[in-house]
Amino acid sequence: MKRALSIFIVLVLLLTALLPLTAYAEGEGNIDNGSGSMGSGTSENFWSPGDEGVRITVVRASDHAVVTIPVDFTNKHPDNIQAHFGKVSKISYTNGFSLTPSMQQYTYVNPAQAVPRIISSGSGNANIDDIKRYFCSEYTLMRIADVTGFNYDTLINGDYKILLEPVAYMTFQGVRIAVTATEAALYDQQLDGGLRSKMVSLSHKNLPLAMFLETPDLGYPAWSGSRTAAASNADIISSLGLGIIRFSEAEPPQVSGYDYTYRVNTQVITSVTVSGGQADPDHPVTARFTIGGQTYTVNNIYYPESDSQLVWVRWTTPSTPQTMTIHVSVTGRGRASQGTITANIVDLSGHEPPNPVADDRNDSYTQPAVPNNPQKTSATWGVWRPWWHAYWVWHSTGKDSGYWCDHGWWEFDWNTYTASLSASMSVVPDAKNPTASGKTMKSGYGINQTVTANVSTNQSSAVTAAQTAVTYFPEFRYQSYWRLLERTGGGLGTQFEFARNRYSTYNRRTHFTPIWMPDGSYTPYTYLMDCWTPQGMLSMNLADSVTISGNLWSDWHIAPVKP
Repeated sequence: MKRALSIFIVLVLLLTALLPLTAYAEGEGNIDNGSGSMGSGTSENFWSPGDEGVRITVVRASDHAVVTIPVDFTNKHPDNIQAHFGKVSKISYTNGFSLTPSMQQYTYVNPAQAVPRIISSGSGNANIDDIKRYFCSEYTLMRIADVTGFNYDTLINGDYKILLEPVAYMTFQGVRIAVTATEAALYDQQLDGGLRSKMVSLSHKNLPLAMFLETPDLGYPAWSGSRTAAASNADIISSLGLGIIRFSEAEPPQVSGYDYTYRVNTQVITSVTVSGGQADPDHPVTARFTIGGQTYTVNNIYYPESDSQLVWVRWTTPSTPQTMTIHVSVTGRGRASQGTITANIVDLSGHEPPNPVADDRNDSYTQPAVPNNPQKTSATWGVWRPWWHAYWVWHSTGKDSGYWCDHGWWEFDWNTYTASLSASMSVVPDAKNPTASGKTMKSGYGINQTVTANVSTNQSSAVTAAQTAVTYFPEFRYQSYWRLLERTGGGLGTQFEFARNRYSTYNRRTHFTPIWMPDGSYTPYTYLMDCWTPQGMLSMNLADSVTISGNLWSDWHIAPVKP
């Protein structure tokens, strides 16, 4: 039985040489290692470089409780192990578990992605960066979750840590044994130094120095002693032969929204900004907008660490004015975040000017200033597009043999999109005006108006046409009454005109100027809006004029009735 216990020490040394994986998860490796040459063995007491594994145990961070049965990862097929001490972790030994030989068959896991070299030897040193990359990779963490039966999202949520212990497969006193560094030290104590006397380079140097902590964790100190000299049993039991993978609490995706004012029966774009952590094809984010009882889903949202992504949906507002609460939820990395947006839906109709009459007067009228509302005629936004940056590394396993491993990572390209709004406005005397000349007319007659708008964009699916044009008039000081123009064209190039005037004898698209309007410039003002983009609404101030000279009474001649 003493022979069997010796073998456990060898396993610990081998663990320091683990190789990295291709993709990273949230793990952070608290692992360092040392190295040294191996002494020569005998036919009864020897270890072969690479004859190693790693014991893996999931531990609860809050109370250091072991929550899974330890498993041993190895590239080897150690079916000839004759003695071992069962699947017991260093934490269990620290908490008083006694070293007990096991007669059961030794079990192990061969991961598809090879474990890197763990234990340094005269034939080569382990690379601590490779070890960290391997055990912090998504592949390894998912494999650990799989073989231990522990939920992956729970494993990486920050409440748990992974304890790593190098395992050595060695021959001691002619018996093949499997041991961790801690087990080797405990076994040596039972043998009164018998293991150290035969296998010191492995059991008390390369195996325990294969892994130790950079910073204190789980009740174990950081190692500050020699990285090349053989350690004592007490130092090995207290401080050596372990590494820890810890997880920052996964940063959940965050959502920030903006309140909106929309017009009724209008196609709009509603946007939010999503951030938090990194979202890539391995960890995508999904956003769901619940609007008026309907859910709109945006999948595969990506962005780099410390950045964000604008996310939007296109929908049509209801036909009646109301206040709507839009609920937004974003999910990713097993977490969720909620947000709300208030949308105020308004109706601009019902404010048409009253019917002008022949005896209207406004002797105190002064020309008001033409309004200049806030306008935005262009917008720029973008979408992050991830792509895999392959980084192939050759890992030698011996003379003229080895394999290539992709140690790549996700990169992101920023695709820029733009939209610009252009428009023109034309006001002319109505064609039924008998005395108009060019853009000069007499007051009391009607005017016609045309607004032509165009939207240019390289992402038409994310942009609406300009949909609303409202014209205000100087006789009402550009307040109180207005005309909601009627859209007469479709697509991103649109045209607007006055709606047909119910006071027009000929049912014309016209607006009648007041008969009292003094001579001079008559300037209707139009606010063009509801061109929606992910970066908000585009809008424009538009104005055009006709010249008033005289009034329609001068076109009338009153004569006596002939007898």
